[in-house]
Amino acid sequence: MLLQWNKYAQRLGEKGFKIMESLLLINDPTLNGTVITLELPNEGSKLDFEGQIHGLLGHLKGHLHNHDITIEVVVNETIEVRRSFNDQDRYNRLKEINPNIELLRSTFGLDLLT
Repeated sequence: MLLQWNKYAQRLGEKGFKIMESLLLINDPTLNGTVITLELPNEGSKLDFEGQIHGLLGHLKGHLHNHDITIEVVVNETIEVRRSFNDQDRYNRLKEINPNIELLRSTFGLDLLT
């Protein structure tokens, strides 16, 4: 099942449907009998996926020779604490991503506005 799932995702990517491809590859689906369960990160992803589900179901049913297959989508939103960042916090985060930012700041004599 997973092999056909990945082949379908790859074919979508080659045709330019990158969003659907990334939704299919976001994590591996699980199979329980004839029910395939896919976990997606948010409701928007679920809506995008469900809008394109018929092509995937047709592909899987045909290649797996099983017309009882269904797909269940589970939304798993992990709650993150959002906080406001000041200039120093943003600078530190950028420095974590790219340490060369410190070289840029010192070379041009830049300073953080506070």
